[in-house]
Amino acid sequence: MSQTKPKPFKLSIPDNVLQDLHDRLSRARLPDEPPLEPWATGASVAYMQRLISYWRDGFDWRAQEAMLNRFRQFSVPLAGIEAHFIHERGKGPDPMPLLLSHGWPGSVVEFHKLIPMLTDPVRYGGDPADAFTVVAPSLPGYTLSFRSGQKRFSIEEIAEVFAALMTDVLGYQRFGAQGGDWGAFVASRLAYRFPQRVTGIHLNQLAVRRSRKMFEAPTREEKVFLAQLDEWLKEETGYQWIQGTRPTTLAFGLTDSPVGLAAWIVEKFRAWTDNSGEPDSAVSLDEMLTNITLYWVTGAIGSSFWPYYALRHGGWPIPEGAKITVPTGYVEFPREIIRPPRSVAQSVYANIKRWTVMPEGGHFAALEQPEALVREIREFFKPLRRND
Repeated sequence: MSQTKPKPFKLSIPDNVLQDLHDRLSRARLPDEPPLEPWATGASVAYMQRLISYWRDGFDWRAQEAMLNRFRQFSVPLAGIEAHFIHERGKGPDPMPLLLSHGWPGSVVEFHKLIPMLTDPVRYGGDPADAFTVVAPSLPGYTLSFRSGQKRFSIEEIAEVFAALMTDVLGYQRFGAQGGDWGAFVASRLAYRFPQRVTGIHLNQLAVRRSRKMFEAPTREEKVFLAQLDEWLKEETGYQWIQGTRPTTLAFGLTDSPVGLAAWIVEKFRAWTDNSGEPDSAVSLDEMLTNITLYWVTGAIGSSFWPYYALRHGGWPIPEGAKITVPTGYVEFPREIIRPPRSVAQSVYANIKRWTVMPEGGHFAALEQPEALVREIREFFKPLRRND
């Protein structure tokens, strides 16, 4: 184990930072609504007006701060930064260590429902034998793992940091990993790079390449996926191009304007969730704004773009032709941004043990469908506990 000991961490944003946010929201200047359906060209102006009003006059940051501070939080020097993480011990006879990794534009806020259910299954009607000890870090460069001027991290580097956190700092020689979005890439990279440490990985997104070149004679199922992929590449990847090529230019606007930051992130909560037309039908306003406020008060949005830049200017985190042999579980939610068929997944994940298709839910599964996600995590890891 590392000689570096984690320090207890308590989230406490200064009053003057919150007052500055309130003042900026009070001076917000908004664009007009284009002559098309709301959300057709990005964030709805009418929706943003309501969100800004609530953020300014109704949202209680201190209540959300207290909610996050109910978790045991720490920071530790790793890879030249102060890495923040939640570490909640499981309540059961032999809790399994489980690393939870979030993605973009997420944060550890995503896991506030998940962590209690994973660590204390009895409280939620479950079996104590299914308890996990959860480690949920803020990705390096994201929110509470960011300080101005620090180095930037690719997915490969984030996986190295998390491996060091789990084994060298916390002493877990074997652990499971779970994630969606970039978190799925991190878990997959860990399984590729450190298969001897990773008991299994459970994903709610797949880190497979997204190209028509993967198919010579696509099956009917693969043709459906290709149609989804074409629509995704045409309509939904603009944010990736700007974040992957000119992240600093974009960061000027989003670091200076809380309204710009909120619009950039809220549009993704609307596009990627299983909602009824507006994002807060899937994820509450308080949850969205807690996440957005964390980005605002830490000034981390520019740094959070770096995995996109690193990916566009480097290689795919799983090398071409490589196979992940660690046991893998996958749960597909119908509003996930990309839903590859099993035949595509098997080109990367050679040891798929569980594959479940859900009737509802989207990209932010830990917020949208926490009970379903927890059930899948428990069921996937159950046999691996016996074999580990």
